[in-house]
Amino acid sequence: MQAVKISVVVFVCAASLVLSAPVENEPVPIVAQESDIQPDGTFKWSFETGDGVKQEQSGQPKQIEQEVAIVLQGSASWIDDEGNPHQLTYIADENGYQPQSADIPVAPEVPAAIARSLEYNSAHPEQEAEQPQVQAELRAQPQPLQPQPAEG
Repeated sequence: MQAVKISVVVFVCAASLVLSAPVENEPVPIVAQESDIQPDGTFKWSFETGDGVKQEQSGQPKQIEQEVAIVLQGSASWIDDEGNPHQLTYIADENGYQPQSADIPVAPEVPAAIARSLEYNSAHPEQEAEQPQVQAELRAQPQPLQPQPAEG
């Protein structure tokens, strides 16, 4: 009976070593790929891999004030190790990089009291300008002595 227990323990240890050994990653094949670049600077490319990763991007020149910039738009999708699908779309133009995805965290809403305070401060900038002067005047005034608690 003792030999069976030892055999089971040895088998479990060996199995866990085999299962925890690093797995050699096989190369992931490219199953589709496209690229088109035009003389005017317009372009489009895309690819898809055998493991479900897809990416595409297009761009075109755009006059923005005194410069010509390339305005981009694109997307990427993939499946994570747990099997969850992910999707990202984006635009990059004169307004900056603008990604959209359910995976991008959203900031919590500003509490109502803070929002009211910010609105008040925006509506009354003259009070903020006076505030350093008022604080300096208050520091210059003699302060009454505060009673100290009795030690006991």
